[in-house]
Amino acid sequence: MSVRDEREPLAPRTTSLYDYALLRHGIDPDTRIPRRGYPLPDGPPEPSRADLTWQQAQTAVTDTLSPLLADPDPVRAADAVHRRAADLAMPHRTLRAHTARLALADEDAARRTARQLVRTGTDVAAVGVGMALLIRLGEPEDVPCLKTLGMLSGLADAASAALDPLDRQAAALLYIRHRDRRGELAPLTDAIATGDAEAVRSALLSLPDEDRALWLARRIAEAADLHGLLRARPQDGELLALTGRLLRRMADQQDGRAAILDYLPARAVYEALVRHADLLPPTPEHRSLLLSIALDLHSGPAVLLNWRPGRRRALLDALDGLLPAAAPEPVPGDPEADWFRRNRQLPFARAEDGDRPRWEVVVVHESADSSAVETRILADGVPLIAALFGKGRGNPPEDLLDSGRLRAAPEPREVQLSEAYCTEGCCGALYVTIRRDGDEVVWDGWRGAIGPLPPPYRFDAAAYDAELARAERDHSWCWPARSTARMIAAGLRDRPELMARWEISQHWVGTDWRNPDTVALNFRHKPSAPPPGTGGSLYFTWRLPDDDSPPTDRAAAALQRLETEDPKAFATFGGGNDELAEALGYRPPSAPRA
Repeated sequence: MSVRDEREPLAPRTTSLYDYALLRHGIDPDTRIPRRGYPLPDGPPEPSRADLTWQQAQTAVTDTLSPLLADPDPVRAADAVHRRAADLAMPHRTLRAHTARLALADEDAARRTARQLVRTGTDVAAVGVGMALLIRLGEPEDVPCLKTLGMLSGLADAASAALDPLDRQAAALLYIRHRDRRGELAPLTDAIATGDAEAVRSALLSLPDEDRALWLARRIAEAADLHGLLRARPQDGELLALTGRLLRRMADQQDGRAAILDYLPARAVYEALVRHADLLPPTPEHRSLLLSIALDLHSGPAVLLNWRPGRRRALLDALDGLLPAAAPEPVPGDPEADWFRRNRQLPFARAEDGDRPRWEVVVVHESADSSAVETRILADGVPLIAALFGKGRGNPPEDLLDSGRLRAAPEPREVQLSEAYCTEGCCGALYVTIRRDGDEVVWDGWRGAIGPLPPPYRFDAAAYDAELARAERDHSWCWPARSTARMIAAGLRDRPELMARWEISQHWVGTDWRNPDTVALNFRHKPSAPPPGTGGSLYFTWRLPDDDSPPTDRAAAALQRLETEDPKAFATFGGGNDELAEALGYRPPSAPRA
């Protein structure tokens, strides 16, 4: 035994965190639990180890805790973990993260120690170790203790993660309470606490219409037992409409892995919605919602659910029969009707021989009020980006189709298919290498994929080229402003001198994220001879609101203006090097006007 282990034990507190949580809630059980949980009892501040790298922390946790967790005596092991966890002196989240990844020599012994820690531990570090172990080792008997500890500030995330495989509803309630900063979901969580299904339904239907309120869509569905509500009220039109909104939000891959893949009743809920979708009033909103659901079932993450053979195709056929035919021409002044017109046939089209191609390109414009357009690549019907990456959408068609990057040549070319929503530098990107090998096109050399690397994909070269040519010709995903942006980008590629003469470079051309009908041209200015003592670059945005003129005319006018006027004189300054901006007379974006 080491000298450290022979020292006198720490002076015990009189109350474990578990008993403390029971006491706090028992004082006034009818009072709503605070959004951030009950405050922890006084104790030493949480350690901060800016000097500790992730690898160093992993090594320290492994070396310190692994031998202790193999001890068959849970009381002795928990006492040792309690002391040594404090000695590690690292942030609680870091300690829990590495504990959850430990290789365990004896899982039964580690489980017993974890239960001893969560029931008797008196500090957050030790209790956090126990909760992290129960994420993998927990059993139904651990649910009451985890729910209790989840009421304490700083322990909700760990408790929710440990509850997830054991009690989805309890896990979802904790998750929502901890993250509902605006309190928008408090009426729902209060209703769920009553156990009254009618109150839960009313609270669900009272959720704000804004998409912001549904960013926790999966957790909302789990906490409210949406599947159970639909079984009890299969013909409730209002509940069906909300179900569609929740499913649509869960299938969104904008900010990470699509939540629909972790929603256990997903297939049954899709089935219930489609089976009774004819009960929805035939409003434009419901029409667009059902088409969005069809797009998800056709080429989105929902494809990856474990469908019975032919069942997903049957749901798409049913939706096809429910949706009205679309007008062949644009609908002036009604972007939602025009979006429906452009996308009406996309999820239902079949190849002439009735089979989908082995390699397929599907470009999806998410909704009429969004600028988000993604390129979905399907191999044998499987959406590769959702299956292999799941940290963001597929790159836009301007990057993959207009650029010709997906074309195959004998010389291998690495292509980025998707970038993490938080940028590649943070959470990575998905890359594949494309090459032509005789009469086949090969996709291999995957980089950035989550999980095991897939085997090389081999496609018939003639079929590959034909599908790519079709996708490059198909601009049905474009609305007028997006067409204008693409034409401006093409013009700048063909005439690089338009920007070079003003010492600017194109950074990005597209449609404004908040206003899809506005074209945004972002560019960078880096002077060839900056003023003394300055350096770096400045950034500008030129916005072109919709003026109802044809995209060809708008693009030509924009290119003509760039030929004759310096855009730095009329574009909006967006920031950059402060010294350079001051020297050139540009006011920072946040600076007050004189």
